[in-house]
Order: sequence, then C-alpha cells, then structure tokens
Amino acid sequence: MMVRTATAGRVRTVRCEARKVALLGAAGGIGQPLALLLKMNKLVTDLALYDIANVVGVAADISHCNTPVKVTGYTGAEELAAALKGAEVVVIPAGVPRKPGMTRDDLFNVNAGIVRALVEAAGKHCPNAILLIITNPVNSTVPICAETLKRMKVFDPKRLIGVTSLDVVRANTFVAEAKGLDVKDVDVPVIGGHAGSTILPLLSQTTPAVAFTEAEKSVLTEKIANAGTVVVEAKAGKGSATLSMAYAGARMAESVLLGLNGEPNIYECAFVQSDVVPDCPYFATKVLLGPGGVTKVMGTGDMDVFEKAAFDAMLPQLKGEIAKGIEFANLQIA
Repeated sequence: MMVRTATAGRVRTVRCEARKVALLGAAGGIGQPLALLLKMNKLVTDLALYDIANVVGVAADISHCNTPVKVTGYTGAEELAAALKGAEVVVIPAGVPRKPGMTRDDLFNVNAGIVRALVEAAGKHCPNAILLIITNPVNSTVPICAETLKRMKVFDPKRLIGVTSLDVVRANTFVAEAKGLDVKDVDVPVIGGHAGSTILPLLSQTTPAVAFTEAEKSVLTEKIANAGTVVVEAKAGKGSATLSMAYAGARMAESVLLGLNGEPNIYECAFVQSDVVPDCPYFATKVLLGPGGVTKVMGTGDMDVFEKAAFDAMLPQLKGEIAKGIEFANLQIA
C-alpha cells in the first residue's frame, strides 16, 4: 500500500506495511490524545490501547473516527500480553504526571516500578519491538528499561529510545517565534537529557542559520529547559504537558515507522545508549532511524562557548540520574 504522509513540513509518499503499535498508558493524560493521533496515522494498521482501567471507553471512542486503523482496548495485567503480541512499536507514556512543585525526579519512586514492569512484559511478549519511552524521568527510566531487558537477554540498544522530541518541538516553536521564522522550516537540535538543565538546545546549530545575542541564548535556553514546569504551574494541579507531549510522541512514532518502512534520512533527537560522551552511557543527540530502529547515533557537533559551558555544567546531574536508574534496576534483581 502506498500512502502520503507529512512530517515536520515534509510530504512524502511511502510504501506502507501492516504495523501494529501498542500504546501502554492509553487512558492517561498523554495516552488519550496520543491514541487519537496514532489512530490518524496512515502508517499504523493495528492500534492496541492498554491501561489498568478506563481504556475500553477510550478505544470505543476513537474507533469511531473514520480512519482504517483497527483499535482494540486491553485492561489490566491479564490482558497485557495480548496487547503486546505482534507489536512492532511499543509507546509507553504510562505513569503519574507531574504536579506543581514536583520535578521529574520526584516521580521516580512511582514511575520507575511502572515502566520496569511494562518493559519486562514487552521483553517477554514482543522482544523485537522498538520501545519508545515517554514515562518520566526519562534520564532514569531508559536505563531502567535497558537493565531490565539485559537481564532478560533481549536488550538491543537500537530498539530502546527515550523520547525527547518535545524538547525539539518547543525549541523549534520558541526560536521561530523569537526570530519571525516559519516554524515548519526551523530545526534546533537538543542534546543531553530530558529534565531541567540537562536539556541543552544547540542554538548555534539552528536551521536555518540565525544569530543570537548572549542574552537571547540565555533566555531561550532557560525557556526551553523549563517549559514543562511552566505548563505544570499554568494547569495549577490539573495536569502536566500532556497535549504537547502527545504531539511530540506521535511525531517520534511516525519517524520510527517511516524508518521501519525503509524511508531514508529520518533523523530525530532521542535519548539512547551512546558513546558520544565519555562515561555517560546514555545521551540525547540526533539519531538516524531505519528498519532496525536507531541505525546511527550522531555526535554533538561543534558547540559555541555558551553551549560548551552549559554542557559541562549539566553532565554531573545527567550522569547521576542515569546511575539512579541503573541502581534501581539492579536492586530489584539483587
């Protein structure tokens, strides 16, 4: 089947194979809008929606949308295996959201156990699927997932991806607004991690090339890094950045699906196993996506003085959050 699809302003015609996508945490604040966006994706043929409660109604609701994607709801641990069976892509936004005053790290104790259990199930029932981890804190949950899959002897670093697309989406939006550019033409690579100061937009590498004053660099970098907190506070305890995260998650899922279909030159920033930074086993940079998932991890490129200082400053935090995830995973099996 041939379909036309658009990603980041690019329209392309691609050959599409049947693809099952499983969405774990589909009844939540991110899960529901993400489920709708996946239902609209022409690269998806079978959409499995899983959650511990209230997901059957979500499945019934979006199944009425007149797209050819088949939607099925699965509730509770006893139906998780069926949701995962045959899935080629598994998207995991499951977990509790941030509330005012909370950091992503505050979510650790609850979300770490949730994501570990779900990835363990994926490792058992669809070991060759590409896993997209949205559950925060991503800097820790991705290492937890990796250690869990290693223990099961099914770990493939090319198939485990921490979703940091929202940082890129925000960077593109804010830079376009600041410089009067068409947002569909803007691409700002964002490296590091996915929490606070570990989020480092490389404004010097913006496409199209634009100049920033030192003051603009400081303001924009802080705005991008703290954008999630701004949303949490604006929602006043009623949620976090669920809608924009769903949008960014759908973007990442589509890019992965395009890669699976053999579409060339599909790049996204993502938090993956990496040797780009010494003594930092996971790091977000641009990656090339292909039929096996991540086919190439790109470097950071040349950073200016401002970015290099921010890079050096954030590494201890990032390394500590990675170590926390590894320690949690190893304690669970000790």
